[in-house]
Amino acid sequence: MGYPVTLIRGDGIGPEVTEAVRIAIDATGVAVDWNIVDTGREATEADSIASQVLGAMRETKVAIAGPFAAAANQRSQPAMAKIRKQLQLYAHLQPAKSMVGSNFSDINLLLVYESANVSAGFGFDRTTNEAADVRDYLARMSGIPIYEDAALDIRLVSVLGCRRLMECAFEQARTHDRHKVTAVHRSDTQPFTDGLFLEIAREIAKDYLKIEFEDCLADTLCTQLIQTPQNYDVLVMPHLYGQMISDLCTGMNGGASVTPRATLGDEYAIFDAVHGPVPQLAGQNKVNPTALILSGVMLLRHLGEYAAAQQLQAAVETVIAQQKAVTDDLVPEGTQPVGTREMADAIASAI
Repeated sequence: MGYPVTLIRGDGIGPEVTEAVRIAIDATGVAVDWNIVDTGREATEADSIASQVLGAMRETKVAIAGPFAAAANQRSQPAMAKIRKQLQLYAHLQPAKSMVGSNFSDINLLLVYESANVSAGFGFDRTTNEAADVRDYLARMSGIPIYEDAALDIRLVSVLGCRRLMECAFEQARTHDRHKVTAVHRSDTQPFTDGLFLEIAREIAKDYLKIEFEDCLADTLCTQLIQTPQNYDVLVMPHLYGQMISDLCTGMNGGASVTPRATLGDEYAIFDAVHGPVPQLAGQNKVNPTALILSGVMLLRHLGEYAAAQQLQAAVETVIAQQKAVTDDLVPEGTQPVGTREMADAIASAI
């Protein structure tokens, strides 16, 4: 019996890149029992994406997911949001590691930030009666006048949310031999919400004295990541800053095609890529499978298969460095690119 893992094929290029990651992981010798769930547009409309995935993950606890399209009927995004909420997935993990071809040669970061389903607040359109009531209430409570045409979004930050995110970040540092955690915030402009975030960060840091801890303002961090990315290790932050800084690191890292991601909770985990379904390339055997294969590296580490994870990571880096069996977006000028399947086979052979 191998590790039970749900494989969610997704839309567009999803079936191709999920097959690539299966080839790569199987080549490590780690036994995996794949539970394949076809939830893309090819799936029958009568089937609920959320119920299929939730049913499978109740058994396997972990999944690798292909990308989903933002379909015209908007079924995909709500389904994935429902999945994350039902499974109580609260932390996004996104590594950024330099490889051949990336613009920066000294990046080895791990971003940990809140999942949207736990950080979402609520808002009021400026034209509604509810918005008027909230404006009046806030003006009375604060003593600060509020424009009558103001829209409102209210942000929620809880002790529980901060605590489990911080514990996740420090545990990732501890178990993966990382030496520093940086809490990213704007407590200077948001003293109550980000102030709470920083307070909990400092409290949790006291339980991990072997790991260096510091904090940094989000805008300052953006500058310093460009100038001295080697000074950072694990970055932990609320969802809003996480969305922006993860996109920054994706660009520094070489782009979405080489950037994996995981979303974790206390019991369940989903591993995917930051890129979308790229429907214009679907079925053409052209897309770069690196991002999802690297999410397979994250899966192996999550399962405790550290040696296999390192072998697969090294194989990916070797194939990209050789610049021979790589897809069109990675191939140097004058070299013939290979297809998705062929690059996956090359990575498997390099293990």
